[in-house]
Amino acid sequence: MSILIKNGRIITASEDSVADIFVQGEKIVAIGKDLPYRADKVIDASGKLVFPGGIDPHVHLDMPFMGTYSSDNYETGTRAALFGGTTMVIDFILQTQGKSLRNALEAWQGRSNGNAVGDYSFHMAVTDFNEDTKKEIGEMVEKEGITSFKTFMAYKGALMINDSQMIGLMQEVKKYNALVTVHATNGDMIDFLIAKHRSEGNLSPLYHYLSQPEVTEAEASGRFSELAQYTGVRGYIVHMTCEGALNAVRDVSKMNHNVIAETCIQYLMLDASLYEKDFDGAKYVMSPPLRQKKDQASLWSGIQQGTVQVVATDHCPFKWEQKLMGKDDFSKIPNGHPAIEHRMELLFSEGVAKGRINLNKFVEVNSTNAAKIFGMFPQKGTLGIGSDADIVIFDPTEKHTISAKTHHMNVDYSAYEGVEVTGKVKTVILRGEVAIDGNDCKIQKGYGRFIRRSTPR
Repeated sequence: MSILIKNGRIITASEDSVADIFVQGEKIVAIGKDLPYRADKVIDASGKLVFPGGIDPHVHLDMPFMGTYSSDNYETGTRAALFGGTTMVIDFILQTQGKSLRNALEAWQGRSNGNAVGDYSFHMAVTDFNEDTKKEIGEMVEKEGITSFKTFMAYKGALMINDSQMIGLMQEVKKYNALVTVHATNGDMIDFLIAKHRSEGNLSPLYHYLSQPEVTEAEASGRFSELAQYTGVRGYIVHMTCEGALNAVRDVSKMNHNVIAETCIQYLMLDASLYEKDFDGAKYVMSPPLRQKKDQASLWSGIQQGTVQVVATDHCPFKWEQKLMGKDDFSKIPNGHPAIEHRMELLFSEGVAKGRINLNKFVEVNSTNAAKIFGMFPQKGTLGIGSDADIVIFDPTEKHTISAKTHHMNVDYSAYEGVEVTGKVKTVILRGEVAIDGNDCKIQKGYGRFIRRSTPR
């Protein structure tokens, strides 16, 4: 199969030009003006933007959590991602405390193998670091192509590790030049505040937010950053929400150590006032919670400055009946928010169309930086000769309205219901195949491929 995309405005992290792209098989073969190739399919992209496929490095598909499972599986979740221009996701394997990393990997492979529509990879969440786990780190990097290891500083008794385990993991991961990522919130303080609010009869979704004040994230982000600086490991903070956490990353840079910050689209758009909507606020119960408008301004500044390098989603959807598990107690509301389908369009509309970021920065934080950080560049994350033909054709002027009635995620509400967006994904190509054409998905589950990742040399 060959495809010729003609006359599109091609945007990468560093380039902006009108040209053609010729795709043969799974790869980009040529880029230039008036290419002399014949193709099985010709797409006229005049007036459109042409981007590399989006990479969302923070999703939770078919994930067991709080007595239920996230409602998007590998088929529905990666298909919805493709409709929004995201051609690859990285999901989180969760080690069960007392069991091996290999056991966890096999469980997630059982969910993903043969089911993904789009491409995917894994992070390995280490929840029980001990001598046996330590021996598996090198195996995951060198044999499985899993080069990032997630840690939790919250969820005691299930996911959280202590600082001594964190240091041990960091030292082991550093041997392979792999990456330690972190959910950076102070779990002990959060547990104390949850218990306090419950004992006082304060049980509405608002108290989920009040149980996780900014200081819980800022303190943990600083602690993680300093441990990363001490051990010399490559560090990455997921779903950063607030000014205090961002300043912690800036502080460690003064010690000549770089900790990478990721934020998520919801923290750039939504704020904590949504928790005041009685139980409807349960739609926005996620951890960390939404913050204040001053934090949104800080995160946008962090993107512009290059301190925040990735915009992800932390896509972890639960249907309304699942959210109702916490109707009488905020601490029982499954934490999560659906966004995998809308990340690219929302980031374009809120970022590029409103003048907060330029097109090159949009591609950086939507695709290229994640490919570089997580060991997939230049196979993924750019439009270059020899790269995978993961291509998005995008109308920058088309306006549309987000609604649960029209989205493709397996969830019965939208956190962005009624939001008008400027910019629309029109065509998505995944490894040389037209995956999305308008409102039609042209590929089937099983087309998605597991992507092995490398570490910097």
